[in-house]
Amino acid sequence: MNIHNVSLTISAVRPNQYPKTDFPDLAFAGRSNVGKSSLINKLLNRKSLARVSGKPGKTATINFFNIDDCINFVDLPGYGFARVSKEEKRKWGQMIETYLHTRSTLSQVILLVDSRHVPTDDDKLMLSFIREVCDRAVVVATKFDKLKPSQRDDAIRRVITTLELGGEDIIIPFSAVSGTGVEEFWCYVNEIVLDNGGQNNE
Repeated sequence: MNIHNVSLTISAVRPNQYPKTDFPDLAFAGRSNVGKSSLINKLLNRKSLARVSGKPGKTATINFFNIDDCINFVDLPGYGFARVSKEEKRKWGQMIETYLHTRSTLSQVILLVDSRHVPTDDDKLMLSFIREVCDRAVVVATKFDKLKPSQRDDAIRRVITTLELGGEDIIIPFSAVSGTGVEEFWCYVNEIVLDNGGQNNE
């Protein structure tokens, strides 16, 4: 996909702050430090559009990125970070749940998991929320370059089995370092999201 104009539209915490656009939202969810910001920067060929932090739990807002007035990338707050207070976790959880159930232009929530590890209970819970509002699961297995070639097939099978993926579900191995998965991801966006109008919610 040829990308010309990309901008951070708003960092929102309430529905009345969401951008009023009629093109689809593609949202990214995952554990803190799973690589959401690195993935977004790599997909958009920008170095620091989405802020990459060495400290998990830094994204406390829903960040909307406008891509060529045809799609929004939406960076949701990371979950599962132990050092965040229970009250903060509850607030972030409500923020994500409100977005998932009220955003009429939401096309798909992409679940990011670390390819090096077994998906956690938090990952499985997030996927159950995704299945409530999306027709399929789309999972990106990040940090794929950190696996030895001999480990990669088993790692992907482990994700598929643990998350019980099947049918129309999609899994994309991804590396923000090597670029693995970038082309496959954009093929998915062009064929499934943009060509279909991208809206699963009413």
